[in-house]
Amino acid sequence: MTERYLGSIITATPVEPSEGFENSLASGVWHLRDPLIFGQAGDWPTAGNTTSVGLFMAGYVGTAPVNIVDKIVPETTGNATDFGDTSNNTYHGAGFSSDTRSIVAGGYGSSAALNVIEYFTFASAGNATDFGDLNFTAYASTGFSNNARGIDVLGYTASPSAGYSNVLEYVTIASTGNATDFGDTSIAQRGNAGALASTTRGVIGGGYNGGAKTNVIDYVTIASTGNATDFGDLTEARFNPAGAGSNTRGIFAGSGSGTYGNVIDYITIDSTGNATDFGDTLEVRDGLAGLATSTKAIYGGGRNDSGGSTIIQQVTIATTGDATDFGDLTAAKSFAMGAGSGADAVQS
Repeated sequence: MTERYLGSIITATPVEPSEGFENSLASGVWHLRDPLIFGQAGDWPTAGNTTSVGLFMAGYVGTAPVNIVDKIVPETTGNATDFGDTSNNTYHGAGFSSDTRSIVAGGYGSSAALNVIEYFTFASAGNATDFGDLNFTAYASTGFSNNARGIDVLGYTASPSAGYSNVLEYVTIASTGNATDFGDTSIAQRGNAGALASTTRGVIGGGYNGGAKTNVIDYVTIASTGNATDFGDLTEARFNPAGAGSNTRGIFAGSGSGTYGNVIDYITIDSTGNATDFGDTLEVRDGLAGLATSTKAIYGGGRNDSGGSTIIQQVTIATTGDATDFGDLTAAKSFAMGAGSGADAVQS
């Protein structure tokens, strides 16, 4: 009896393509019509169509900060793999990126706050390279970016003056150098307030101002320096939420009015107004790290009274609903810095 194979593959172990990325597999010998059929479905390997990279950089594991950098492929669910190391064991800093570079700024090291800025190149795994310095040593910070500028929302500064901060500093991601003053937020606070961006706007939500959690949402226009403007309010006051989004929607995840929370809410970035309920995270936690592609927001780690978490979870940005499981980090961590190459604006 003649043995028949899928399509026109001449092999006893065919690999049917299921993705259209240039490194996707489609082994075998195919009839000319088959690439056309699979290509129409977006499932034929296509040169230049590359997968994006998501990084969860450093963080807090057990009782100490670490320098571990985890990598995921946002388009494909699965566990994280090792990418490289930051130069310092650090956590609770700012993470942001362009399509080609991921940046870590500040954070708290093994014994002190840091002003170090360093970067990774998404295309090649390896350890961080020095970028420059912040004007302040700062932690409990957050960051956002478009494909050109990255902005650090300083949280708690240790020097040149100590205290809750309202300072914004920026760098040009493509060129190394020290940070430059951008402007001020409407409230001095810390707590890794969720931050996210479109190609034109950066948005900051929540935090802790020394007396209480806040529900304040501020925004700035990334291309022009200046102070932040009121955007609206989160659905509840939040401490240590994570932000991620596309060019249209911004999503804040984690923390809440209690010690920890599972709240996810969203805004439409280019129109001011209050946040709207989106769904819930898989666990009640704060200190998640966020990154995004154009279609999904992905959150890694976090903490509650049981300690750090390995869980990576995702939501589809365009549709409301609860988070679903993506995979696991290489270690149970919290307060990592997230960034990715999969959208014009990707942030933690």
